Amino acid sequence: MSVDTERLAEIMGSGSGGGSLGERMGIEFLEASPERVVGRMPVAGNTQPYGLLHGGASCVLAETLGSVGSALIAGEGRIAVGIEISATHHRSATEGHITGVAVPVHAGRTLATWDIEITREDGKRVCTSRLTCMLRDA
Repeated sequence: MSVDTERLAEIMGSGSGGGSLGERMGIEFLEASPERVVGRMPVAGNTQPYGLLHGGASCVLAETLGSVGSALIAGEGRIAVGIEISATHHRSATEGHITGVAVPVHAGRTLATWDIEITREDGKRVCTSRLTCMLRDA
């Protein structure tokens, strides 16, 4: 699966000045479709004072992936707005990259809910998150 970089840039607001939070955190998309969104982010630069991946950084990755998927579900002329996120942090990451895989649990006309699994490079799960987005007209 590939990434439609033009559509992704539109969703992420590239060119709106200053870049998005996801860009500043180094998130890169590996796959993006309404059925599955995969992205990765470096641990370096996204840590808390103890040198561990910041829990909020995991949430940013999760919300970015789920929001992009929701925007793809919503379609042209519509937007996705996150309305709820939860995250369980299972273990730390101190180096390399983490990878998030988001799959929809529900993809309706007005709501989309995603399960997001975030793992380290060794395949061990760092975080499990669930995101719900409201889909509305732009």
